[in-house]
Amino acid sequence: MSKEERLKRVLESIKASGKLDLQDLRDVSEEERDIIKTLFHNGLAEEALDFMAELDTDKELKELKDKLEDEEEEKNVVPLWKSAIKYAAIFIGIFALTYFFQTGKTLELQPEISDANVILIMENNGVKMIDQSENRSIVSASGEIIAEQEGNTLHYRSDADIDALVYNELEVPNGEMFNVELSDGTVVNLNSGTTMRYPIKFLQGQKREVFINGEAYFKVAKDKAHPFVVNADDVAVEVLGTEFNLSSYKEDAEITTVLVEGSVSMTNTLQPQDNMVLTPGTMGSWNRNERSAKMEEVDTELYTGWIKGELIFRNSTFQNMARRLERKYNVTIENSNTTLGEKVLTATFNANIESIEDVLKAIKEIHPLEYNITDQHIQILTQKDSQ
Repeated sequence: MSKEERLKRVLESIKASGKLDLQDLRDVSEEERDIIKTLFHNGLAEEALDFMAELDTDKELKELKDKLEDEEEEKNVVPLWKSAIKYAAIFIGIFALTYFFQTGKTLELQPEISDANVILIMENNGVKMIDQSENRSIVSASGEIIAEQEGNTLHYRSDADIDALVYNELEVPNGEMFNVELSDGTVVNLNSGTTMRYPIKFLQGQKREVFINGEAYFKVAKDKAHPFVVNADDVAVEVLGTEFNLSSYKEDAEITTVLVEGSVSMTNTLQPQDNMVLTPGTMGSWNRNERSAKMEEVDTELYTGWIKGELIFRNSTFQNMARRLERKYNVTIENSNTTLGEKVLTATFNANIESIEDVLKAIKEIHPLEYNITDQHIQILTQKDSQ
């Protein structure tokens, strides 16, 4: 089966069901999975499928790709689905983009977005910047109130008059946290640097599915008739009602699920036989590089303290600590001290109380280091430079 045929098969399944079934991704390559997920998450699957039938030669692709890139540059356009063209060398994303040019639809400039803003991307009503000091209603393109914002939490309404799957997406930047109460009453705490895509209303007779990149703590509302599924890259976690933490940052080698209460089933598309059923106090992990799964008992507080602003490190190298510090404090850390990078440390900090400089000073008491801070950039000097 050719690459095009595999992509068409999965896109046809998405078009028919309105959702992305991880089982459909079992026979496609990692590159193809990235394409499909990008299209699905940006609402472009159906358009891509339609235009694959119309444009199918390398020459047409190259001409179209060049044309779209030129037009986008001339118009200074920033589409909501801009991320789809990061795979510009791969033809399928390009087909979807042609829809807007060929039908004459105009693309509007999106509002200027600060790195510190929580962003709400609405499927049919543009981009909204969330000011966490505000209380306001969130209105759909049809004028219906679908959610209420109360400070750092969005509450979606269960009585919204919606009979089709319509998705919103939240992007929480580094240095921030945000909460969502979904239409079924499930509460999700989103950690720094996390994106979650979810229906504004779950539908009767269908699973409750959300998609996440980053870290979140779920308190899932019980509903035996409608299992709750969290999709994170190649991993799916299915529950009926429970509390658990899931971490799936793309820069981390592992996707982990830590169960606090209830039970969950953790599967992956590459090795479905590695299905794990977790019990409270256990962690299931999937290693992206080794493509292996394991389960172990853990102290759940180590993995859920972030909800209270805590950063808990146990026998962690500074290199691994740095990634979490960057997300929590919205900084970049450039470490030229190779000895420090390999240093194994145990420490606890609270981002609500301690600044990033407080953290560095505390580490300095354990391991000698010198650093410079310029705006949000931290440079840790080599041992030679610090002498």
